[in-house]
Amino acid sequence: MRSATQLVGFVLLVMGVSGTIDRLAYQPIMGSVLNVLNRQVFPRVDVLQGYEVFANLSVAVLGVVLLVAAERSSSA
Repeated sequence: MRSATQLVGFVLLVMGVSGTIDRLAYQPIMGSVLNVLNRQVFPRVDVLQGYEVFANLSVAVLGVVLLVAAERSSSA
């Protein structure tokens, strides 16, 4: 379970950072995979219109939280 949580946390962290880079400037490296949230999900959610950078950063923070939680659960 720890490795699955770490994997999800890492993917969310990378997707959040990549989406932020893509929103501020074009991000060509694995953009179709890493920017699915930024290019497909966030534009369809009306509440997030104009707040895409904050949404991407929130995804990155969620990834960090999952990584920390997985690390703490393994040491306990």
